[in-house]
Amino acid sequence: MPKPLVLAVMTFLHDLFTAVWVGGLIAQGLVILPSVRDTLAPGPQRKKLLAAIGRRQGLLVYVSIVGLIVTGLLEARASGSFLGLLSTGNAYSAVLAVKHVLVLAMIGLALYRSLALARQGGVPGRERLSAGLLLASMALGVAVLLLSGIGATLPAAPQLPG
Repeated sequence: MPKPLVLAVMTFLHDLFTAVWVGGLIAQGLVILPSVRDTLAPGPQRKKLLAAIGRRQGLLVYVSIVGLIVTGLLEARASGSFLGLLSTGNAYSAVLAVKHVLVLAMIGLALYRSLALARQGGVPGRERLSAGLLLASMALGVAVLLLSGIGATLPAAPQLPG
């Protein structure tokens, strides 16, 4: 495959993985959970449904995280403006550094929600904490999308001092 086509495929996959993860968070937070709460009373059926949704969405999230890491590394290698992970040597790298910190926070929240909270079972307040973490993840995801848009508009810039 020619280099532009490879880069186009990597960009497409990176965007797809982002859409699956962040879109899933937004759909779950704004549509699925409120609909489940409005439709099913607290009890075993609601727990069973939420657990099934969580398992399926969790698989998509983990695949997306791995896909984002792989495609992100390939995209970074192809970019002349990328100076390294968490580098702030130019505007593009600085935006990516902030974006990567936010993504790491999202990964931490996803792992905590799916692993630690899932083990707590019937602990009081668990549902509320999980919903709060979901909202935090949604906000971080939207911020990552904003930073991606900002990064995409930046020209290949000279290195900043410092």
